[in-house]
Amino acid sequence: MSTTGSPTDLLTRVDHLRSDRTPFVLATVVRAERPTSARPGDRAVVLPDGTVEGFVGGACAESSVRLEGLRLLRDGTTTLLRITPSAEDHPDMSAPAEGVVTVDNPCLSGGTLEIFLEAMVPPTVVVVLGDGPVARSLVTVGAALAYDVRTTSGLDPFDDGDDDALVPPGAAAVVVASHGRQEEPVLARALHAGVPYVALVASRRRGAAVLAAMDPEARARVHTPAGLDIGARTPPEVALSIYAEIVATRAHRVWPVSSALEPVREEPADHAVDPVCGMTVACVPASPSAVVDGATHWFCGLGCRQAFLAPDGPR
Repeated sequence: MSTTGSPTDLLTRVDHLRSDRTPFVLATVVRAERPTSARPGDRAVVLPDGTVEGFVGGACAESSVRLEGLRLLRDGTTTLLRITPSAEDHPDMSAPAEGVVTVDNPCLSGGTLEIFLEAMVPPTVVVVLGDGPVARSLVTVGAALAYDVRTTSGLDPFDDGDDDALVPPGAAAVVVASHGRQEEPVLARALHAGVPYVALVASRRRGAAVLAAMDPEARARVHTPAGLDIGARTPPEVALSIYAEIVATRAHRVWPVSSALEPVREEPADHAVDPVCGMTVACVPASPSAVVDGATHWFCGLGCRQAFLAPDGPR
């Protein structure tokens, strides 16, 4: 369910989400054709669990924003969402357009909404162990990619075993390029923390020797030699190959972005058709639902849920 507040409150919430490295979608109404409850300039944020905070229209419009917002969080992109009572009533909006998603919303009172949705995904965090040429190149190339690259000298002698001391929450990659210094314990700590991409910069032979003491499952999770085989020779080229492998790995699995909320799901968010109005809705806790005879039904809003559960309803 959405929460409402002043525009200042919402902007403060956005600042907090950024500080916490929580991904979200910022939704802004850019056009409203009466009769609609929303007005141009109304805003809301969509969180990874489907919660909508702010106001961009009634429950049915909010449901469409939630569904599309969750998709954008997976893709990290932007789009213009057009919500119309029926595309047939707006011939100019019925044809597909690049960067525009048009949704028929039978629950609307007759107006049309256009809402700009922008995914706000925090920069990818990469932790680099080492201070040699490859490690320095990883910092330089990562900065050019707008990654959040953090260097470390390794584990503190008085380390208490806290993974966060080495691997910050939300880290997407740990690259060990220390040429023999603290390689095994740092790799073990990164694997224990569940970092999606863990790599060791070493020759194939030395890399196998470093990983020999690990169990087979752990060994299989460490990329060594680090990086894709692109014929890299210089430290910057090696760094480039490692980032190429990070990007390739990211395309096939979930990347952590926040410790405060559930991560963005790898597969498209489950969706269902509202049995009352026929809208497609997201199957997340923020969407109204009802369990009848062991089957879960999902709704765009409480109105459709109440109609479905009414004694003379369609259930």
